[in-house]
Amino acid sequence: MPTLLLALAVGCTGLYAGFMVIFQTGIMPALARLTDAEFVHAMRRINEYVPKPLFLVVFLGIVGFPVAAFFVPIDDRTDTQKWLILAGLVCVLLNHLVTIAGNIPLNNALAASEGGAGDDPAAVRAAFERRWNGFHRIRTPLVTAGFGLLIAASLT
Repeated sequence: MPTLLLALAVGCTGLYAGFMVIFQTGIMPALARLTDAEFVHAMRRINEYVPKPLFLVVFLGIVGFPVAAFFVPIDDRTDTQKWLILAGLVCVLLNHLVTIAGNIPLNNALAASEGGAGDDPAAVRAAFERRWNGFHRIRTPLVTAGFGLLIAASLT
């Protein structure tokens, strides 16, 4: 069971880290080339579509599986493995903190601005894009580091 939990931790974290890296290196640069109205429309649709059940399983799994892998006792797990799992868990928790405190409120504000009197695409984009990307540049390396640490734990 502990080996399965660590494998699930690695798998979920790898999927999420890959999603974050692709969003940072491919999706956001592509969206940056759109007009203000196109950008705002596209981000609103992405934010509506992404938090579906499968995404939420992965989003919660990157915390839940490392927690379970760390706390489920196993006699032959080394101290190095325990510390690597704990370090990976800290990285994914920090990722979640940035996401919950930074990116999600910006996503919610973007959604709330739709159809309102102040729904000027240039103003909406200016209030959203730079700040959202800034938070994303913090959370992506955190989850990627967490993924690397969990891989290291599984190989140790």
